[in-house]
Amino acid sequence: MAIRSAVAIRSAVALGAAVLALLGAGCFDVIALRPELRAAVSRRDALALADALEQLIDEGRASDSDREAAYDAVRKWRRSGAEYAFARAAIAGRLAQVRGLSAAGLVREMERLARESMTLDAKFRDGAARRMLGTLYVLAPAQLLEHGDSEEGLELLEKQAAEYPRAPQNHLRLAEGYLGLNDPGEAREPLCVALDHATELLRSERKLLATLIEQSGGRAELDCP
Repeated sequence: MAIRSAVAIRSAVALGAAVLALLGAGCFDVIALRPELRAAVSRRDALALADALEQLIDEGRASDSDREAAYDAVRKWRRSGAEYAFARAAIAGRLAQVRGLSAAGLVREMERLARESMTLDAKFRDGAARRMLGTLYVLAPAQLLEHGDSEEGLELLEKQAAEYPRAPQNHLRLAEGYLGLNDPGEAREPLCVALDHATELLRSERKLLATLIEQSGGRAELDCP
């Protein structure tokens, strides 16, 4: 019995120390987070947190509270580097999607951090920050932005698709940009490329692809080779 008691005491002490370490690191309410987000927050891994949130969103399981929690965690870490800037930009953008009219500050934060990530390492994740920034400039209202516009956004997306042609996400976002600027003729080729590699897209990206094809008049009108 004494041995079991000693083991139980040591386990309790270890658990208490772990919790204190998490709280000391600024990980508020870690235990209350979804398991999918908890591990990344406990490690203070911004990129893993952004990826975990993206997966929840893609699966249709992310709540507004998940987005809020991820954002509240990542902004407290205040790290530097292309990876952190990209991750925080992605999380800020996902929160902006559900904040509505109060999202102006988040959009500007997303823009600033995406530009920072691209400047620090333009090749990080095969230009993911450039794709993010180009999409933002094409689709976001001009009054919410500080630097770019739809023309610059389209140029960024064109460069991204040209430099990384094997990634269907690049062609998908380029097609979205053309259609957003009412140019369905230019959207045809990148749409066909994305459609040809649709199995490589995330579920949410395939939904976007279907929407863009419908906006273009359907597959028959698209007439891909």
